[in-house]
Amino acid sequence: MADSKDVPLVLGIETSCDETGVGVVRGTTLLADAIASSVDEHARFGGVVPEVASRAHLEAMVPTIERALKEAGVSPKDLDGIAVTAGPGLAGALLVGVSAAKAYAYALGKPLYGVNHLASHICVDQLEHGPLPEPTMALLVSGGHSSLLLSSDITSDVRPMGATIDDAAGEAFDKIARVLNLGFPGGPVIDRYAREGDPKAIAFPRGLTGPRDPAYDFSFSGLKTAVARWIEAKRAAGEDVPVRDVSASFQEAVVDVLTRKAVRACKDEGVDHLMIGGGVAANSRLRALAKERCEAAGIQLRVPRPKLCTDNGAMVAALGAEMVARNRAPSDWDLSADSSLPVTDPHVPGHSHGHVHETSEGNLYT
Repeated sequence: MADSKDVPLVLGIETSCDETGVGVVRGTTLLADAIASSVDEHARFGGVVPEVASRAHLEAMVPTIERALKEAGVSPKDLDGIAVTAGPGLAGALLVGVSAAKAYAYALGKPLYGVNHLASHICVDQLEHGPLPEPTMALLVSGGHSSLLLSSDITSDVRPMGATIDDAAGEAFDKIARVLNLGFPGGPVIDRYAREGDPKAIAFPRGLTGPRDPAYDFSFSGLKTAVARWIEAKRAAGEDVPVRDVSASFQEAVVDVLTRKAVRACKDEGVDHLMIGGGVAANSRLRALAKERCEAAGIQLRVPRPKLCTDNGAMVAALGAEMVARNRAPSDWDLSADSSLPVTDPHVPGHSHGHVHETSEGNLYT
């Protein structure tokens, strides 16, 4: 193994939604993963409020960075780069992270790497299972995204195979949890209730699974409506709603479609590795069904531990370290947040590889 001094040491900042994540990675080794979440502040609204998220990031940024560096046992001057989520995500939240990353990179005289949130979710698996096979099929499922992506080089080549055309899987979980009066966020609580329910109790629809439907795209809006109407009909008839059976049947409908399409994409593309990431990847039934179907199809499944599936700074640092290791060009100082940054742009490069040292001579950080 190469000397640790030859392996990139990178700090990553993630602020795309409601969690301030800061990670420190040396190559593919995770040294620190500090998170400050504002989820409790959003719970009373039943969803994420962008302005609340942005203000929470401002308050948490410096303490979270200091906590991550302390946990990693490294000095800021030892870093080889600063990586930050440039998009996609909430515009105001992203701006807080990008501004902080610029400030630290400039003060430290270090390269700045604006990276893609979705590509980071794929790259984080390297911290648990080692370097990604090339190519790798990735199923990313979260509150904002449900995507099938094919990556032959996580730093430069990520190709979208399919995506949600309406509600993302995580969004559907949140909405059904709200209808069931289970609170926010909906994913973990529905997963918990579903474990005690019957997934075959109610035959909820599977969206976009007909012979003429797009092979790799997802749709959960119809499912969400069907479940909500079923619950409303029960209540209108004065009957009790079997929360556990509804949770299990709804969850089964979601994960059935996700895993079926992911395995099909792997077979069609001749890819023998499937990586699952994003917040919904923490769902226990999704993990179990994906394992079952991948084993039957001869596909190797890679799923990070639940903490690395949700938004975190470690995933951003992991992709940043890969950028440094592969000698990718750093971002320019005019890097800005892009709320709709396409996944085909794993990072936002600059024009000059040595731009940081041209504008920041020495270390201004004290």
